[in-house]
Amino acid sequence: MNMKTRPSTLLPSSLTVTDECIRAYAELTNDFNPLHVDAEFAATTPMGRQIAHGTMSLCLLLKCLARNLGDAALAQLAMDVRFVKPIFIGDEVMAGGQASAEQPGLWNVWVRGTDGVDRIVGTVQSPT
Repeated sequence: MNMKTRPSTLLPSSLTVTDECIRAYAELTNDFNPLHVDAEFAATTPMGRQIAHGTMSLCLLLKCLARNLGDAALAQLAMDVRFVKPIFIGDEVMAGGQASAEQPGLWNVWVRGTDGVDRIVGTVQSPT
């Protein structure tokens, strides 16, 4: 896709996190960390309850990027993101982004809750 035809705002991808979703992701990734899959254990941690795998929300961002920029573009992207807040069961999150006005090919991206609070923030650079 030509840079001139790319939108300035990415069409978002969303997810409502459920226990079933977390368990399916644990099966897929073979990551059964009790912080994610064991409510009793998670209650004893500083988080106080189960959290979604960080990479699950990162996958949501990748889904958004593929939807907007195309699957082939994913292999050429340089991503720099930070996980700034956990995602809990019941959270509804949306991945999206905005093109940088100053730097062609740079996207400011995020995974954000419906509460307006960012869970992941960062940038994605595509080749110019």
